[in-house]
Amino acid sequence: MAEAVDLSVVIPVFNEQDNLEPLLAELKPVLDGLGLAWEVLAVNDASTDRSAEVLARLAAAEPRLRVLTHRINSGESAGQASGFRHARGALVLTMDADLQNDPADIPRYLAALSPGVHAVCGYRAQRKEGWLRRFASRTANRFRAAITGDRLRDAGCTFRLLRRQALVEIPVFNGMHRFLPTLIKAQGGTVVEIPINDRPRLAGVSKYGIHNRLWRGLADCFGVRWYQRRALRFDRLDD
Repeated sequence: MAEAVDLSVVIPVFNEQDNLEPLLAELKPVLDGLGLAWEVLAVNDASTDRSAEVLARLAAAEPRLRVLTHRINSGESAGQASGFRHARGALVLTMDADLQNDPADIPRYLAALSPGVHAVCGYRAQRKEGWLRRFASRTANRFRAAITGDRLRDAGCTFRLLRRQALVEIPVFNGMHRFLPTLIKAQGGTVVEIPINDRPRLAGVSKYGIHNRLWRGLADCFGVRWYQRRALRFDRLDD
């Protein structure tokens, strides 16, 4: 029988060979200090660098690291969806593999997950990106708020803590990761936000640009607005 897990950390990975070992080295002592049984699910999204080799070596030394592998490159939403499907914890934490998310923030996420709260989302108060990316994010956030009515401070930040029960009926689509808090709210969930530490990328390259971050996200807003009008509550059963 598999060991019980309290917290599953889901990390989509695409060509992050130089960030994986330092990320796990930072993450492990933080997770060990929580007093929870934990696992890390690294979802290798058909990386073309040495990410698969590095993950295999790390998993051989740390049994709580589980590696999932995509046959084809499918994007961050698919990486999260695969992690959600295989996660065993009642709580699921999503974070990036690029070291820009600070593991030291994790205890603050847990403290903010009070009874009745289904998701805690981080927002980057002091962003370490260039002006063009910040402009694109501000534009997308304002448009998103106008179309969906969801005034999330930082929809592009995927450093989040989620209750597994709120993920069971989330629709999976390319771009889902940008709208996850909005989808949870549409199903009757409660979402809170906390400021987090944002760090500059030191190795590798960003997987997002204006085309796949701004324009695609703006188009997706209309589909999400339709879903908001049709969504069913995930907690509709009388247990």
